[in-house]
Amino acid sequence: MEFDKITSRVGARVSGIDLTQPLGSAEVAAVQAGLDAHEVLFFTGQQKLTGEQHVRFAHYFGEISISPFSTNASAMPEVMTLDFIKPTDSGTDSWHSDGSFYERPPAGSILQAHLVPAIGGDTCFASMSAAYDALSPGLQSLFEGLTARHSVARLLERSSTRTTYSFDKEVEAQPPAVHPLVTVNPRTGRKRLYCNSNYTIAIDGMSNAESDHWLAFLFDHVKSPEFQVRYRWTEGDVAFWDNHAVQHYAVADYDTRRVMQRVTIKGDRPIGVGGSLGAREAA
Repeated sequence: MEFDKITSRVGARVSGIDLTQPLGSAEVAAVQAGLDAHEVLFFTGQQKLTGEQHVRFAHYFGEISISPFSTNASAMPEVMTLDFIKPTDSGTDSWHSDGSFYERPPAGSILQAHLVPAIGGDTCFASMSAAYDALSPGLQSLFEGLTARHSVARLLERSSTRTTYSFDKEVEAQPPAVHPLVTVNPRTGRKRLYCNSNYTIAIDGMSNAESDHWLAFLFDHVKSPEFQVRYRWTEGDVAFWDNHAVQHYAVADYDTRRVMQRVTIKGDRPIGVGGSLGAREAA
């Protein structure tokens, strides 16, 4: 198995592994180490995975999360099919971290391209570790001691007129979750920013004006090309990303069919500096 860096800060192509086959413990450990190092991995030269093969690979890294956002029906509830002819207003074409409004946001996602447009349909990933490292020591110190609230309300408002998704009532009722603004990879100790424009609504302990100011600064900061990799899909490619370490952005520049198959891995509560945790707030 080989890992070839795509950029100096985020992303690597992985070769020498067949995801349609069971993996040994050494291979699983190597993939996990590669994910910790590069934060998003792209497995090239892969055959299209069946739902069973996709779930088996994901299971090596944790329990499977079944999304309450349903698109095209799948024979396996663990497997989501994202089948679009034109981009929708799902919030995927903005920088975000999946499910940060949950007390335990997903740990990661494994996405395979089954049909890609001739032009467009790339996905961008931005390293929140690199974004943290680029801050001045003073801002790093400021943000390390703070928590922020994350809510699904903005996505639901933006999606209120759509029929593509069906939003589960339980998710609509989700109260805001509170997470550290700077989290830590529990295996490596590397620090990373944890906020995104889709779901982060306020920084705790600040006035509205202060919170709005610093969130606007951070939302702009994480857009820097120096923190990013833009991936052009080939059918069969598989992306595996650490959802606590990167944000992603599905580029909405295509007008022919794009079909992706995704399995999501359950996560734990994000850990802050010194082992601190956020909480669940009442609505």
